[in-house]
Amino acid sequence: MSPIRLSKLESATRAVLAFCEAINRHDIPGIMQLISDDCIYEDYTPAPDGAVYSGKAEISLYFHDFFRLSPHIHIEIEEIFGLGYRCVLRWKYEWVDDTGEKAYLRGVDIFKLQEGFICERLSYVKAS
Repeated sequence: MSPIRLSKLESATRAVLAFCEAINRHDIPGIMQLISDDCIYEDYTPAPDGAVYSGKAEISLYFHDFFRLSPHIHIEIEEIFGLGYRCVLRWKYEWVDDTGEKAYLRGVDIFKLQEGFICERLSYVKAS
């Protein structure tokens, strides 16, 4: 396979890695640079279906609230793979709860990219 073709196949994975790095920096402008103007961002809460945020304005507000409520949030990537315009990320979110205790949640996100931008994120968690 040519390096150019391999680069195209890896582009979704690289974009999602950059997205995770921006989240770990709590860098909302950096996150917004990686998503499309019409991005659909499906969160894992509230159960069972999660909330859906559409477009940069709604997603930016979501992240402002998310980082305000979870100032110590960190994503640990457990596994990531992609092909073409799709990427799957298995993750572990870690944070400090209201009592000062460390907590975590594990899940999977499925991303779709278009023209190099994340245009869809669907999130699923392991929960009781």
